[in-house]
Amino acid sequence: MLTIINLNSLKMYKIILFLLFSFLANAQTATDTIKATQSTVTTDTITQKKENFVLDTVSPYKFKYKQLIIPAVLIGYGFIGLESDWLKGFNSDIKNEVTEDIDQKITIDDFSQYAPAASVFALGALGIKGKHSMRDQALIMGASYVMMSATVFSLKSITHVERPDGTSFNSFPSGHTANAFAGAEFLWQEYKDKSIWYGIAGYAVATGTGIFRIVNNRHWLTDVAAGAGIGILSTKAAYWLYPYMKNKLFPSEGKKVSSLITPFYNGRELGCAAVVQF
Repeated sequence: MLTIINLNSLKMYKIILFLLFSFLANAQTATDTIKATQSTVTTDTITQKKENFVLDTVSPYKFKYKQLIIPAVLIGYGFIGLESDWLKGFNSDIKNEVTEDIDQKITIDDFSQYAPAASVFALGALGIKGKHSMRDQALIMGASYVMMSATVFSLKSITHVERPDGTSFNSFPSGHTANAFAGAEFLWQEYKDKSIWYGIAGYAVATGTGIFRIVNNRHWLTDVAAGAGIGILSTKAAYWLYPYMKNKLFPSEGKKVSSLITPFYNGRELGCAAVVQF
């Protein structure tokens, strides 16, 4: 199916919508880029260079309050919109402006929601290695989707918000958008050391997915904002939990094993003794 949009009739609400998500995506990228740059600043001593490298390597696994700012703003905006008459009116204004310019829906958001996460595994299959092995990537993404799905479906059931098209009462938050932004954060974390453009592309696709959920009259702006925040936060939490999960699932990895085999003869018997230390 095709979407026909009269560009001349698009008003300020759509421009605000586009700039909102573009700014949030770029802010996320800029913040992490600055942190990555700062962590690579070294001094003349070899010891300090090694310390900086270690800090840059483990930083995705360390909880930092600053990483909560963008998800908290997005999720907070969504929750405030559940009770705020002004934001509800703003949602309705956006819906009216968008739907009057749409002749037919386009369902690209049903597929684009998975594109950022799928890109990570596709790049790995093409030989462009990310930060982790494919097995560990699956572990991280699996944990992210479990947390994200549990949060989204619980909130849908609790909040009982009607969709803009009136088809059901499970609008808040947007699951498609949460999927897309969880994958975008995943793509960013795995490939930001290769090039920031991987992350930018992932967030652009995620932003487009959120916009199409509104264009297709399936979600309010507050639904999309909350979904984006939940998706980002779920993936960040998966990276924070990754060392613990890996240690529990694969406890023997990374542990050094030393062994010693010593022959002995006690005057009557000949043999050997083996000692293995884990």
